[in-house]
Amino acid sequence: MLDYHLHLWPHSQSDAQTTVDQVAAYCERATAQGVTEIAVTEHLFRFTQAKDRLGGFWDDLPGDELRPGMAAYWDHHARVDLDDYVEVVQAVKDAGLPVVLGLEVDYYQDRMDDVADLLAGYPFDVLLGSVHWLGTWRFDVLGDPQVLAEWDHRDIDLVWEEYTRAMEELGASGVCDVFAHPDLVKIAGRRPAVPDEFYDRITEAAVASGMAAEVSSAGWRKPVGEEYPAPPLLRRFVEQGVPLTTASDAHTLPDVAERADDLRILLTDAGVASLRGFRKREPHEIAVSPGVGEELRPGAAGAAGAAGPAGPAEG
Repeated sequence: MLDYHLHLWPHSQSDAQTTVDQVAAYCERATAQGVTEIAVTEHLFRFTQAKDRLGGFWDDLPGDELRPGMAAYWDHHARVDLDDYVEVVQAVKDAGLPVVLGLEVDYYQDRMDDVADLLAGYPFDVLLGSVHWLGTWRFDVLGDPQVLAEWDHRDIDLVWEEYTRAMEELGASGVCDVFAHPDLVKIAGRRPAVPDEFYDRITEAAVASGMAAEVSSAGWRKPVGEEYPAPPLLRRFVEQGVPLTTASDAHTLPDVAERADDLRILLTDAGVASLRGFRKREPHEIAVSPGVGEELRPGAAGAAGAAGPAGPAEG
């Protein structure tokens, strides 16, 4: 099992410092929960380099009344040095602990080339791709009353359409390796009466891009009370041979590898035997359950495959 979505700090924490001890503690906690490898994937918007390169992107997006909130959100978060973060995580990895270096990268409309340029030259192992905002609406920040009120004012079908289109464009950009929490838009429990079209399109975006998709326990902690992705979307991923990762999306040590056993059971019941890991953004496979199959490194037979009902399948 993997935990390929981990943050070092809660959103409430502004100024922060990456430390070897913290990353090592994440590794220890994950190992105790039966997880064989973790990826530290802090938000790109945490770093001052991202603010210097991408800050102000919200000025070109719709939603005048929500724009100040987006600017304040970035000002609160963008306080960490990316080079320091990379150096610390890489040091823990080089010491032999089961960690890989990653980032969670949001979709920036018409700015993904800037994102790629910013990240070029860093030794990342895996990049998660996410959609956390639609225009200037940070739809998953449910603790903000202004953000939450938007859920009552918007047409839910149109919200899902906008989210799905952003996911398609993120996949087409080629910048990232994994779709994180692929149906995050359900976070508040608001879904179309018939979501099938959106599930189909998200699946096709993964297939067309070659990206993996994340299976995450984080949704169980949210108002929706359901893992990401929803069972019908997971079924489509498996049927279409989309590679899968697993994750907790933890922001504190106690949540690292949360409900890893439940994710293992869910995947085993779906006929999934292996997960996709990454080194230097090259894929390899890791068994879902201990003793089931062998870990395959890049270049090994089947390393380009994905988990499917009958074992590795092309993705």
